[in-house]
Amino acid sequence: MTLLALGAGGPYATPAAAAPGVDVAATVVSFEGDDGVVLHGTVVAPAASAVRRPAMVMLQGAGNRGQQALRADAEAFARQGVVVLLYDKRTDGYSLLQRDYSVLAGDALAGLRTLRARHDVDPARLGLWAASEGAFVAPLAATRSADVKFVITVGAVGVAPAVQTRWQWGQYLHHRGVSGSLAYAMREPSFQTIIAAGMFPEAGFDPAPAWRGVRQPVLAEWGELDYDAMPELSSQTIQRALSSGGNTHVTVRRVPGVRHTLHLTANGGFDHLDALPADYGRYEAAWIDRMPETTTGTDQDPDVPTVAPLPWYGSTWLQAAGFSLLLVGFAGYPLTAGVRRFRGRRGAPPVRRPARWLAAAGLATALAAPAYLFFMMATAANVIGPVILGRTLPWLVLHLLAVGTVAAAATTLVSWRRRRTEVAPAERVRLGLLVTAGLTFVPLAVYWGLLLP
Repeated sequence: MTLLALGAGGPYATPAAAAPGVDVAATVVSFEGDDGVVLHGTVVAPAASAVRRPAMVMLQGAGNRGQQALRADAEAFARQGVVVLLYDKRTDGYSLLQRDYSVLAGDALAGLRTLRARHDVDPARLGLWAASEGAFVAPLAATRSADVKFVITVGAVGVAPAVQTRWQWGQYLHHRGVSGSLAYAMREPSFQTIIAAGMFPEAGFDPAPAWRGVRQPVLAEWGELDYDAMPELSSQTIQRALSSGGNTHVTVRRVPGVRHTLHLTANGGFDHLDALPADYGRYEAAWIDRMPETTTGTDQDPDVPTVAPLPWYGSTWLQAAGFSLLLVGFAGYPLTAGVRRFRGRRGAPPVRRPARWLAAAGLATALAAPAYLFFMMATAANVIGPVILGRTLPWLVLHLLAVGTVAAAATTLVSWRRRRTEVAPAERVRLGLLVTAGLTFVPLAVYWGLLLP
């Protein structure tokens, strides 16, 4: 029963702060964030302002694209009469493998204090605007300071980052026609492994407790074509948390025709265009100017999915042991062959041909498969390339290599048994390691989807 504003119109469609098209001015600033880190930013404001205006700190989404990534957005808000601070996210303590949303909340509040000190800012209309991952940070900041008078979120995620990311990968893979084992490998063993290995910072962060503590008016917006933030479920969980905390100042808006960041899209929401709608910022400026006194929350209790932990056979130590055995067996065979030649030993050992195929195919697959899966995860399944029979071209090649490895392992084992009397003791050790690696490869390849359809 939340006040739901669909589309660009609604009760706050006309801004009262300023008319579109006014000149804007930019001022470079620096301020001290959490734990003393110096942050660099820019205040974008209506030029030659003689009155105090609403203001907000803009919080970026995931990654660190720099303040320029939000510059067009900030200028659009400034043309609507809102003073905006955007800043470069910290690099000390924030990276692909390290982040702390509480620390980022401290940075946001430091930016808020910087805005509050300006003569053209109205402290009674000072708040936070947060996109995507920034919406994990904004409610934490809002609960820590009375200086935050409102919170606006765009593409907020209402579930743990791990749950949202897993869902997002599935959306992008499905859109590109990828199905079967690659989708499974990314969303199950690969995903579970990076979490277990501590390579997904804040994977289990629960945003609900922070939202329950937010008392300020909240405008939560999602694009109609948002395939990143689980908008339906996120909307329900955030509304539920606000309602259970007693916040009745909540406006939820679903904006048609735009993607995750409320930007325009030329590919149904699956691209990353930076182009803005012509009326971008108009609704938000009017909402700030006339912040609602009351709205009602939702009584719906959403069913939030979870990411299953690694099964025992997928534990990181067991996988690491198996991978090490593959490297020793597959790489050891050609390396010992090189040593033999260096020492001047001649003569081709029995079972040479299938063993060479096994070593080459097995080593190539063992190295390329995790590298490709890591690349797909690092690019959030955005770089797909050609898709053939539901498989990306690299994954199809890895499939063929995996099948070739299994075939070469079987052939090597059969040939060795047939010619076991001709194999010297030292050669038995080489072949034993190689065949053991080949046999170990089979369950590992099944687990990682390389031998699944």
